[in-house]
Amino acid sequence: MAGLATPLKGLVGGTTAGSLLRERGIATVGDLLDLLPVRYLGHEAHLSGLVVGDQVVVVARVKAATTRRMQKRRGTMLTATITDGTTDIDITFFDARAHEHKLLPGARALFAGQVSEYRGRLQLAHPGYTILPEELSEAEVAQRGPIPEYPYVKKLHNWTLAECVRLVLDHLDDLPDPLPDEVRAAHDLPDLTTTYRWLHRPDDLHQVERARERLRMEEALVLQTVLGRRRRARERETTRRRAAGSHGLLAAFDARLPFELTAGQREVAATLAAEMDRPTPMHRLLQGEVGSGKTVVALRAMLAAVEAGGQAALLAPTEVLAIQHHRSITAMLGPLAEGGMLSFGDEADASTRVVLLTGSMPRRARSAALTEIAAGTAGIVVGTHAIFQDVVEFHDLALVVVDEQHRFGVEQREALRAKGAEPPHVLVMTATPIPRTVAMTVYGDMETSVLRELPRGRQPITTHVVPAEKPAWVDRTWERVGEEVAAGHQVYVVCPRIGDDGDDEQPTGPAEDAPALAPPAAVLDTVAELRAHPALAGRRIEPMHGRLPADEKDATMSAFAAGDVDVLVSTTVIEVGVDVANATVMVVRDADRFGISQLHQLRGRVGRGGNAGLCLLMTGSEVPASRERLEAVAATTDGFELARVDLTQRREGDVLGAAQSGRRSRIRYLRLTQDEEIIAAAREHATALLAADPDLAHHPVLRERIEHWLDDERAAFLEKG
Repeated sequence: MAGLATPLKGLVGGTTAGSLLRERGIATVGDLLDLLPVRYLGHEAHLSGLVVGDQVVVVARVKAATTRRMQKRRGTMLTATITDGTTDIDITFFDARAHEHKLLPGARALFAGQVSEYRGRLQLAHPGYTILPEELSEAEVAQRGPIPEYPYVKKLHNWTLAECVRLVLDHLDDLPDPLPDEVRAAHDLPDLTTTYRWLHRPDDLHQVERARERLRMEEALVLQTVLGRRRRARERETTRRRAAGSHGLLAAFDARLPFELTAGQREVAATLAAEMDRPTPMHRLLQGEVGSGKTVVALRAMLAAVEAGGQAALLAPTEVLAIQHHRSITAMLGPLAEGGMLSFGDEADASTRVVLLTGSMPRRARSAALTEIAAGTAGIVVGTHAIFQDVVEFHDLALVVVDEQHRFGVEQREALRAKGAEPPHVLVMTATPIPRTVAMTVYGDMETSVLRELPRGRQPITTHVVPAEKPAWVDRTWERVGEEVAAGHQVYVVCPRIGDDGDDEQPTGPAEDAPALAPPAAVLDTVAELRAHPALAGRRIEPMHGRLPADEKDATMSAFAAGDVDVLVSTTVIEVGVDVANATVMVVRDADRFGISQLHQLRGRVGRGGNAGLCLLMTGSEVPASRERLEAVAATTDGFELARVDLTQRREGDVLGAAQSGRRSRIRYLRLTQDEEIIAAAREHATALLAADPDLAHHPVLRERIEHWLDDERAAFLEKG
């Protein structure tokens, strides 16, 4: 008998086992059983109506068969004609051995294969087949159930794979089951052994669906139990309460705000204040639409931490964004950013220092920043990955704010948390809205807040797709840009690459949707093109990209923010966080090279002042999926709806965003757009299991499965790093 860890070699033969190992990394019984069929074939009633490419399973009789020597290689080939009584079709084997004594005229068999064409006649090349006894009726043949079709394995016929699986199932022991009995009973799910039998040798397609549902529940339960254990571990942590006073820095900042917070902002702010005033560390995800005011909410939390005597760190994914955050925070604080560490005897003394720390800072400025951070005179530290370095020491790190959290992995965030003398409170933010199922699965160890309401003054953004194959439309785009600049506004033009044959920044969208018939648009080429365009003659057009020196990038962004640059031609370094109220138009060249969420982020850079925004998505792609993606972006500004479309198109592997290793170490079965009920039920089961058995001592198989998931990457697959 065999278990999941049993080597295949002794069951299926050395040659077949060698092919499975070499081509697919399949070495054990469990590996083979996890090679699930991609579809199931029914028994065709007849051979008529077939077309090239069809997968067919048919009961037919050999009408004629001949063997002959091949002219250009050694050996003999077998050609036969089979018939179902109404239609004939050819079958061919380029090695007649093992077939010529079976496929004799009059033999009846079950044939399976893909229809091809040779010299104008349809044929099955190297089909799988099983010789059927004459006494076996057509009805009895039909009862054999659907025929599984497996993923392609080089040099192994689908029929051979099916026979290998049959041999394995015939020797299979009852398998230990990671899915607890009570969970299976609650949802009427098969045990693991039955699941494999139903997947590989089903009596009907209903068994297949029940088995798949069981795999989805198992995967959801394992994942939710992992997240539940992480939540419970965090609940056991203790830290210092960080409550703001009533007449200090935060109150002074609120008095300075030139606008009223939205109801959503006030609600989230109250939640953050309550959680930071607890003896357990806050661990919250704040998601919302582009421009919904997350930064103001996060800044209020940072000021509360500073007012409570601690420090706050804001982690940004790029230098451009870090610089932008530093500039905007300093501007919002005004004189409140001109002090040292706080003295609250007088409200007028409520102030702090906001320090920038990036990897490319001059040595003297960097040294001064490190000194202020270590001494505690810097209440708010804004930086990039440079904050992780060992030389960075905080006086008392109370709050960590991570902007665009999907850019940072688990280890990076944990490294920053470790810089606090006590565990700091953590707030992670994303401007990419997340459907509920993704939030439950990917961010299930965090509490979640959502900002949907846009602040007053945000103007609507109109989006259009511009076909690049229509020169008049492209020319009108640049004329429209010229008109906007003439009206006193500013424009972004985004390109997929830098140009000049450099090591270009690339978008993160589905590259397979954009066949490289021509090089994608480049920043440097576009700058030259626009400077030469009559509609933009004499306008100030400047490039922005990652290869520019840090001081040049800062100077360019400062000039654009000040209104001294009319058109900024950039890569996606301006994707998030860059806030220029006078920018009203966003043109994205080769927009098919970008994903939905990225386009939504880019679009959010305009319409941030008192004027309506316009986004023009230029594309020359003829791939239907690309056009559909762009039309979806043009059709709605609802980021949550776009996130669901994005999830449907890209599927879970992209959303989870991590390469996996090892059997069962990836999200294989869950479909986050369809399985919300399963995910929610699994979360309830995981919570109940952990409440009754925190160490899973009574569920050793489930515990082993979890440890297998976490062994190589320690939960990094839960968050895009």
